[in-house]
Amino acid sequence: MTRRAPQFLAALTIAAALVGSPAVARQGHLNQPPEGFAALFNGKDFTGWQLSEKNAEHWKVEAGVIQYDGKGGSLPTEKEYGDFELYVDWKIEKGGDSGIYLRGRPQVQIWDIDAHKEGSGGLWNNKRTHVGEEPLVPADKPVGQWNTFKIKLIGDKVTVHLNGKLVVDGAPMETLRKGTGFIEKGPILLQHHGNPLQFRNIFIKPLLK
Repeated sequence: MTRRAPQFLAALTIAAALVGSPAVARQGHLNQPPEGFAALFNGKDFTGWQLSEKNAEHWKVEAGVIQYDGKGGSLPTEKEYGDFELYVDWKIEKGGDSGIYLRGRPQVQIWDIDAHKEGSGGLWNNKRTHVGEEPLVPADKPVGQWNTFKIKLIGDKVTVHLNGKLVVDGAPMETLRKGTGFIEKGPILLQHHGNPLQFRNIFIKPLLK
């Protein structure tokens, strides 16, 4: 084997990891949004996020990845959003539990597939009708590997794809209800639930009514 072989193999390994993420594969570069989307996370710092002094101890950026140690609180965006499409790459550890809040309300569920065989992506707080509470199919990758959400929110209806598989199909998100209507705008939050987490490739495309 030539001296160049190890470097070549390393490059192939990195390329394979990038292609393995649907969000990354669109551009081939970490944290670079696909056409029509904007990056909520720039890969360098928390510009565009509400990072309190308390949370700054626990939410860090390392090598283009948001690293959370499980302490402190949730991380919200500065801006509020109405209807949108959202990509999020996430990685969780054994026994982990988290979620993505939409318009400031809970949540598209994230947790350990070994502990919760139904898998991630359901609208866990839909306790009245239970529509969308559990995902249609389990689509998580093994704990410790990157997963990708594609989330679409229109009105109060949520559609979720996890790793390319449909897991929630236009289910009303009960926590968005407000009287006879629903909350129309709010921040996106990366949920604190006492477990270490990692996030990257967070891209959004607001949808005009």
